[in-house]
Amino acid sequence: MLGQPRAAGAGTEARRLRLCPSGHHRGRTRRGRGAAGATNGAGGGTHHPARQRWWRRRRFGRGHAARPRRPLAQLPPGNVPLIRKLSRWLRLGAAPIDEDLWQHACQALPWARGLDPERRERLRALATRFLHEKTITPLGGLELAPAEQVLLAALCCLPLLEFGAGGLRGWSQLLVYPDAFRVRRSHVDAAGVLHEWDDELAGEAWDHGPLVLSWADVQADLEEPDTGYCVAVHEMAHKLDVLDGELDGTPPLPAAWHRQWARDFQRAYDGFCAEVDAGAETAIDPYAAEAPEEFFAVATEYHFSAPAVLEQEMPEVAAHLARFYGPSPLRAA
Repeated sequence: MLGQPRAAGAGTEARRLRLCPSGHHRGRTRRGRGAAGATNGAGGGTHHPARQRWWRRRRFGRGHAARPRRPLAQLPPGNVPLIRKLSRWLRLGAAPIDEDLWQHACQALPWARGLDPERRERLRALATRFLHEKTITPLGGLELAPAEQVLLAALCCLPLLEFGAGGLRGWSQLLVYPDAFRVRRSHVDAAGVLHEWDDELAGEAWDHGPLVLSWADVQADLEEPDTGYCVAVHEMAHKLDVLDGELDGTPPLPAAWHRQWARDFQRAYDGFCAEVDAGAETAIDPYAAEAPEEFFAVATEYHFSAPAVLEQEMPEVAAHLARFYGPSPLRAA
């Protein structure tokens, strides 16, 4: 979540330019709420983060109107020779996942049940690396058994089945709250007025820091795996998105594919925003209209949890995501 309001009536112009510097984190609002639950500190109204265009962010890049960034939480593996050697040494020491724990995770994870044997073994290898490289930290009195930690690792690695372990670089910690958590947001508008509000989040991903999840919402996603919600893959989509240095709705792609992606996602995003602005009831969660990066993350949720809906509503987006993530496991389940 950007945590920045879109001025009422700003329309297309608000989608072209970021209205103020972005935050350093993106969060998934509580299951099914979208952005409507956030109110400003002036006694009413809703906040909608600024919408922008893929092409503008890509054309100008980081050298134009650069946004402030928090220092890196940790050096990414391979940053310097010593780190590269240490990373290789650590990977060699990764302990395999116990067979009983893995079978339990596969039974509890609806998406794992839809994977063919080759992709399931690929997921196991990714989850093994996740558990070796990431620290899973329960908060607020939550306790996570080893089986639940394996399940979380496998769930977070679902979007990496085709991309590979490179999608894990740049961060080191998964924080897990018992339930949705609240964060304080603030924004100074063009008139110099400070707006403050609270967001209740199911998940959050910091650009170069931890990934944060609500355990209650993860469990809700497991109980209803085909409703268009999956907070873990939503936040992992943000982690993939930022790997090229910009959180803008486009993960690292070859140049030719990137051009096709930007064109097709922009067209789908503009059309979807027009529907939301007109007050239409949409089959896709309207939270996807918040910003290009949220559009990509929400579409990722639908790829994994409601692929038929995504294919019906946005066939070009669905085709790109099937190519990027591989076929949705629910299609084969």
